[in-house]
Amino acid sequence: MQPIQDIHIIESRPLPPPDEICKDLPITEKAAQTVYEGRQTIKRMMRDIDKRMLVIVGPCSIHDETAAYEYADRLNALQEKVKERLFLVMRVYFEKPRTTVGWKGLINDPYLNGDCDIAYGLWKARKILLNLCHRNICAASELLDPVVPQYIVDLICWAAIGARTTESQIHREMASGLSMPVGFKNSTDGNLQIAIDAIHSARYPHSFVGINRDGKMYIWKSTGNVWAHVILRGGREQPNFDADNLLFASRKLSETNLPLFIMVDCSHANAEGQYQNQATVWKYLIQQKIEGCDALRGLMLESHLHEGSQKIPADLTQLKYGVSITDPCIDWETTEELILYAYENLADKL
Repeated sequence: MQPIQDIHIIESRPLPPPDEICKDLPITEKAAQTVYEGRQTIKRMMRDIDKRMLVIVGPCSIHDETAAYEYADRLNALQEKVKERLFLVMRVYFEKPRTTVGWKGLINDPYLNGDCDIAYGLWKARKILLNLCHRNICAASELLDPVVPQYIVDLICWAAIGARTTESQIHREMASGLSMPVGFKNSTDGNLQIAIDAIHSARYPHSFVGINRDGKMYIWKSTGNVWAHVILRGGREQPNFDADNLLFASRKLSETNLPLFIMVDCSHANAEGQYQNQATVWKYLIQQKIEGCDALRGLMLESHLHEGSQKIPADLTQLKYGVSITDPCIDWETTEELILYAYENLADKL
């Protein structure tokens, strides 16, 4: 008999069930309190009880544990200065969708060498999140692989479904069962309707296949997630953060009876591929908020300790500390300047 199965598979490794890693790195009372309070704060913001702006800010991706903690400590100090008007949540992204190929994130390749020790990547991701919770940091992360949430999702306050997966039924079903607010980005071509359709889908009950904490396959039934919302990230043809697009998005949400809660990604297509443009987008949006765009409730920045990006060198000792290995980021000084700019200029609005 000719082989007809696994003909392109050269290796398989057992993956520890989620419960094994979670027991090795159990959630503490302190961490659980950080997550609970962070999620509740964002939900109050979505209900317009908490009038502050939600800011998702941090590295494009996490690859260096030490740098992540340094960034977190700086963010904590900044949060104390701006807490009356802004709620800062750190980008802690471990999975990177690729248009073709490339480094897929710390979970997939934690050693940055192509070995792809996913079991260790999941363990390390959970360790980082747990330590961030102990630092009073609320974490945001994009969820890409539907198996991953069982390993780390109890330590995340806000989740994103990316532009490449917003149209995916699997991700809409997954979002319907998640315990935190979820942002859906418009598609890479700029299509907003796809994100709105995704929000409606995620708000409804679903039945879907997934693993449980023991690693066994289950059929899950969800209630639906009413905390789903839209993220404008621009498209291939043009950005979509301007006043006309904000008004258009507000009308589309109203017409379909969705909450008027719009988040705008200042990076990606809205920055037209130039990370420095995030500052221009940010300041424009703060002005839109001042001028009465009440539906604008959240902003996203890609930011690291140092600006730009770098390729992964063959000799990992040559990696520059605090510099992104995926999308280029603004540096900490620029980040602090922009967040303080928002805090000062929103004084009469929030």
